[in-house]
Amino acid sequence: MNFGEKLYNLRTKQGVFQKELAAYLHVSISAISSYENNVHFPDLKTLGKIAQFFHVSADYLLGRTEFVAPIEDMDRELMNQYTVEDIMNTIIELPLERRQDLVEYINLLKSSDAPKDAQQD
Repeated sequence: MNFGEKLYNLRTKQGVFQKELAAYLHVSISAISSYENNVHFPDLKTLGKIAQFFHVSADYLLGRTEFVAPIEDMDRELMNQYTVEDIMNTIIELPLERRQDLVEYINLLKSSDAPKDAQQD
């Protein structure tokens, strides 16, 4: 998905009109339209404001990652003083085989939490 599609999807999912986003960014409605249609690309300052407005990372908007959350969320405490960053760093440090085991375990946990009706399908 390119930048324009991501911007359009974020805006429409949150029920934001082009006019509202344009006012927040201090640009014209036609500028928002041109971003969404990949005619123009916002400058860095505007890109940062778009990321802040939709609470996503600039890397997500640029297509560098599918991780949507902004960098500030890395400091968010998940449990017992472990932040998102702590857990991600721990996962990255694991050998590949252990990371694969972790993914299998997570999938097992997700399937065990699925409603009983869905498990029987």
